[in-house]
Formats: sequence, C-alpha cells, structure tokens
Amino acid sequence: MFALPSLPYRYDGLAPVISERSLRLHYDTHHGGCLEALNALLAAPGRSPRELEEVIAEASQAGERQLLNCAAQVWNHSFFWAAMSTRVRSPKGALALAIAMAFGDLAGLKSAFVSESAAHFGPGWIWLVANEIGCLRVFVTRDGDNTLREAGFVPLLACDLWEHAYYLDHEHDRRAFLDAWFDALPNWDFAARQYATACGRGEPWRHPAPVDDVTKAKVA
Repeated sequence: MFALPSLPYRYDGLAPVISERSLRLHYDTHHGGCLEALNALLAAPGRSPRELEEVIAEASQAGERQLLNCAAQVWNHSFFWAAMSTRVRSPKGALALAIAMAFGDLAGLKSAFVSESAAHFGPGWIWLVANEIGCLRVFVTRDGDNTLREAGFVPLLACDLWEHAYYLDHEHDRRAFLDAWFDALPNWDFAARQYATACGRGEPWRHPAPVDDVTKAKVA
C-alpha cells in the first residue's frame, strides 16, 4: 500500500501564499483521502503494484476510471509538494535558456502559466513540461489527469487548480493565487533536475514505492 510522502517543509512554510490551515486541509484531508481511497481499491485480490506510475498506466489501459482518478490525484499531489520550495529562487543554466527560448523570459512564462490557469474552466492542474529535445510547454489537464499519459513530456512544475488548493486563502480568485504562487513557491532546483532528465540526463521524479505497513510514519 502507498503512504503519504512527508512534506519537505513545515505546514506554515508556504505562507502567506498557502496558509498553514490550507496546507493541513489540502495535505491531510484531500491528499490523504485520495490515498485512502486508492489503497482500498488496491486491496482487491491479485493487485500488488510495484509503483504508482504502473498503477496509473494499467488503470488507463484497462479503462478503470475510479482507480485512475485516485491514483493520478495521489501522484499529482505528491509531485506538487516536491515542486514547491520555501526559498524564492530563479531558474538558472539550461532551464533558464529554455525558458527564454520558449517564452522570452521568466515574465513571459509566468504570463502563460497564469493565463492558462485562469482560463481553465473547472478543476484540474497546470503543468510546465519539457519534451525530449528540451522544448518547454505549458498546458492544463482536467480533473485528476496528469502528464504521465502525454507521451514524450517530462513535468517540471505543477500547480493544483482545484478550489480546495486556494479557496481558504484567496477565495474565488484563482488568478491571484497563481500569480502569488508563481512568484514565491516554484522549486526551480527541482524543475532543473526534471529538465535535465527530459534531455536524457538522469531519471525523472517518481512517486515513493509502496510500503508494507501504511500505519508507519509518513515516508520520506
């Protein structure tokens, strides 16, 4: 069964963009609830997944929509926590050059990222991705879907567009949330490592493997 990956920061570490109250609700209740539902589905006889990416791929191929939704939402949230940082930094090196090629500069990327997010109707996720030749793109997936079913893309950053991600702190103003989020919370070091894997150097981020006892402490 899968366990919640430990947050790489304190509950109040992302404030004021994401308050402690909001993060506790999002991580413990929403992410935790998706995880419980996923583990319940995987408790069926004959299921012994080795990795969450495998569950998502097999559920997609088999048309198991409930399992796919739960598994993808667990994966998305775990990636989301890893793709944020408490330290404000800027992209550097090869990633900075790729941003300049695709969007003109970081301001251009922010404009595309926030505009795509604000224009999306309903829940979903916004992604910055790179293809195998290092070209960047911003796009939105609906509901709990993610980039794993988009062949040839490696995700660099993601932000949750479901209302539970921002309503307590920003009410209905998704654009204000994304605007503040982009300025303060992206983990550009993480994004740079993901970008390197898209270009053939190293392995991309993967969800922590199942554990034998989900009653143990959250996994690192």
